[in-house]
Amino acid sequence: MSMLEISGLQASYGPSQALFGVDLSIGEGQVLALMGRNGMGKTTTIKAICGMVVPSKGSLSFAGEDLRRLKSHQIARLGIGLVPEGRRCFAPLTVEENLTAAARPGDWDFARVGQLFPRLAERRDQLASSLSGGEQQMLAIGRALMTNPRLLILDEATEGLAPVVRQEIWAAISRLKAETGMAILVVDKTLSELRQVADAAVILNKGENAWSGSMADLTPELTDRFLGV
Repeated sequence: MSMLEISGLQASYGPSQALFGVDLSIGEGQVLALMGRNGMGKTTTIKAICGMVVPSKGSLSFAGEDLRRLKSHQIARLGIGLVPEGRRCFAPLTVEENLTAAARPGDWDFARVGQLFPRLAERRDQLASSLSGGEQQMLAIGRALMTNPRLLILDEATEGLAPVVRQEIWAAISRLKAETGMAILVVDKTLSELRQVADAAVILNKGENAWSGSMADLTPELTDRFLGV
């Protein structure tokens, strides 16, 4: 049974339509890659899931709840944790304060986040503004985990980071997949890493599904057609 189910999703920014028909589903413990060139609707789809864009048509449900009727904070309380593009940490707060500000009851606490990202435990008293870009990204992921989500959404979580930090984050995603029953929706451009963690993929083109299926079925011809420059 799907945890997140989207069918025929359409959405606009004022008079400009951004989504023309997006379909996807994610089951418990599954990792789904949402892919496509820039401007094809990936972030708008995420915003619609999280209640930041109101869909004009289509169905959007999570754990049996109609997300179209809910505000962003209500959607988060259902168990959807977002790691937004651009990190958006609370700069004046310490690492620990950033994490505890988002905390909800569950298995994920400061100690467990520190096990996943030891750098955060080492820097617990540092201001978020003093962290490197990679450390801020780890903090953003840790903050989402502290909400104890059932679905974790990662929007370009490795973009612009040094290769060694990117590998740390991919390793953390692999651990989350192996050690938890959490569903994960990941937007990223690094196909080689996505192939190692994702079970399935949906490719968007001009605001609608261009292809969906198993990562094993994503051929070089398809990636060149829909993801190539």
